Amino acid sequence: MNLLFISRSFPPVTGGIEKQNAEIARALSCLCTVRLITNRKGKYLLPLFLPYATLRALLCLRRQDAVLLGDGVLGITGFILKLFTRKPVVCITHGLDLTYPSRIYQSLWVRTFLPRMDRLIAVGNATLTQGVQRGIPAARFVFVPNGVSAPPPPRRNHTREDLAAFVGRTPGSTVLLTLGRLVRRKGVTWFVENVAPCLDSDITYIIAGAGPEHARIAAAIAAHGLEDRIILLGRVTEADKELLFNTADIFIQPNIPVSGDIEGFGLVVLEAAAHGLVVIASRLEGLGDAITDGENGYLVGPGDTRAYCTRIAALTGDRDGMKTFGRHASNHTISNNTWSLIAHRYLEVINQAGTVQDSAANAS
Repeated sequence: MNLLFISRSFPPVTGGIEKQNAEIARALSCLCTVRLITNRKGKYLLPLFLPYATLRALLCLRRQDAVLLGDGVLGITGFILKLFTRKPVVCITHGLDLTYPSRIYQSLWVRTFLPRMDRLIAVGNATLTQGVQRGIPAARFVFVPNGVSAPPPPRRNHTREDLAAFVGRTPGSTVLLTLGRLVRRKGVTWFVENVAPCLDSDITYIIAGAGPEHARIAAAIAAHGLEDRIILLGRVTEADKELLFNTADIFIQPNIPVSGDIEGFGLVVLEAAAHGLVVIASRLEGLGDAITDGENGYLVGPGDTRAYCTRIAALTGDRDGMKTFGRHASNHTISNNTWSLIAHRYLEVINQAGTVQDSAANAS
């Protein structure tokens, strides 16, 4: 198969969609011939990239068997391509692709462009549900989870001394970690205000990432006098992430419900589990597709302070058991969620979309 993959968010720009698009492109290239049209300059170039990608796709479409779009914003490109070809156009959809609160976006992208795609790959069941609620036929959707790369061998054996040097202080005996974009739905402010004050004083909580909640999180840390127990790092590099993943004990993903903003999947919890961290995440939206409770992490009720405190206390009270579960979580995640496995499922969806197209063409 010759597959044209269009991504409006691609490395070296960093972020969840960027990483997902790069990983699936790499994995698919092992199964078929992949031609890329990508935006590697960030959001500011998007208004120019959309018409550029559409025109370039039209020019090379004859030599392609199918088109894969990296996210729902490219629905307008897919819509235009469908006007000129019977070849299958498949679009990956994330939560915000369907819930973005703009009347123009909802009217054009969600009600007009995306329903014209041959298949919509939903990264989570919550994403699929949001699409159906907005009038897109359920038959258009296929749920395919995100994947994860097997962690590379560490270039060095990271130690707590390395972590102490990186964060500028000696951490406690147990290190909790949250890593990702700091937006309200991630629930970090809630966790700092409600759970962190109840935890043992020998637990250090490290928060790595940037985003609009940064100032609120910093204010909550100061308001509760937790400066000696919580470290707010800001944005970190990929190398820094590896150090954190290899020296923390428990990964915390305390999402809370936020109207109009859902967690489509939660790729970072898979990464944490693959590295052998014990994941504790809210049983909310796409996190339930990433974490199988009791296998590669634990799910607790969103906003349930007692459940978070109880689970953390149980884990820190049995460090050998915590390490054993971390190894099991890593094996489970790598056995079931690597990108090489997920790429095969993507290719099945694309091939099925092509079969439907051929049947429709023959019938006409």
